[in-house]
Amino acid sequence: MNLNAPPFSLFFHDGLQLAYFDEGDPSGAPILLIHGFASTAVVNWVHPGWVKTLGDAGFRVIAIDNRGHGNSDRPHDAEAYYPPLMAADAAALLSHLGIDRAHVMGYSMGARISAFLALEHPERVRSLIFGGLGIGLCDGVGDWDPIAEALLAPSLDDVTHARGRMFRAFADQTRSDRFALAACIQTSRLLVSREQVARIDQPTLIGVGTKDDIAGSPQELAALMQNATAIDIPGRDHMLAVGDRVFKRAALEFLAANEQA
Repeated sequence: MNLNAPPFSLFFHDGLQLAYFDEGDPSGAPILLIHGFASTAVVNWVHPGWVKTLGDAGFRVIAIDNRGHGNSDRPHDAEAYYPPLMAADAAALLSHLGIDRAHVMGYSMGARISAFLALEHPERVRSLIFGGLGIGLCDGVGDWDPIAEALLAPSLDDVTHARGRMFRAFADQTRSDRFALAACIQTSRLLVSREQVARIDQPTLIGVGTKDDIAGSPQELAALMQNATAIDIPGRDHMLAVGDRVFKRAALEFLAANEQA
């Protein structure tokens, strides 16, 4: 399995230079991948095997490094990180590539961005896959202030909060800009109301690990939506569910069904 980072390209939107890669079958149906908080396109989608899995299935696989992450510009102003702004980045990438409409898959914060993309640019979204985010999309995902504090701490040794340590270690591992992430976490958790969720009519698959204590119930979220299916990813927590075989198999079946529709 080739888990090396693919070549990245750059485009400009909203005054920022943003990075992306465009892999898989160039003539295949496009799928846009949007990664989670403190992650990158490579960490979220290449290393867990998604790019190979989707490419082997015949898809054109596009992934963006969200603003504040990876190879993209990293503003330190919290006002830059509201999800509708990041959703607009994703829509701008599709326009940059000349793609009218794509399947969209997001994990955790990426799922929240994907929901805003479907709400604000519905004509661009063919179907949706949410990973690592269930009813937390509407109800919130707990107190993340300690995570911001952990990101700003002098070192991991100074962090005692369990979830804060997890995200600080992840940020250090991915060599992230901790100040950009601390700004991002302040505004990127904007909630989607139940009324907004009920407006999303694209076919949607929602997958959450059964040991995920962040995402909230996928079944509760699916029940609010017009055309959504929920799956449990057995025995996986928030960090490990992303590359799970059960999730991949369900995603491929879902995409295949919506290619034929």
